[in-house]
Amino acid sequence: MPFGWGESQDAYNQVQSDDFNNQSSFGHEALAGAASFGAFKVFEDRQRADGKPVSHQFAKEMLVGLAGAEVDKLAETKGMDFIDREKAKHHAKENVENMYDQHYGQQDQYDPNNQGPPPQLDGY
Repeated sequence: MPFGWGESQDAYNQVQSDDFNNQSSFGHEALAGAASFGAFKVFEDRQRADGKPVSHQFAKEMLVGLAGAEVDKLAETKGMDFIDREKAKHHAKENVENMYDQHYGQQDQYDPNNQGPPPQLDGY
């Protein structure tokens, strides 16, 4: 089951803490949650700066790509093997698509001028 906003935000906060590098076990699902939240932050910042609407398909593809890059970055710091990294990417894909649908699924397309960012991103 994919992580939602709250679980992803908690995982992101844990990854951003000073203790993250001292933790020996950080599961691929939690890493995927952190990557999903981080990817959504990057996506929102970029799209809101650009100010142009995009299709749901494009938005999701962009989020999946950003989440994969975040997984690679975080997995590198944890020394994850290839299999765990791929599992994390799979979970991150499910997470960002789920998070996107929760916030923007009821609209015809992603339009930064019609709806504000998810409130969970406030303060990041």
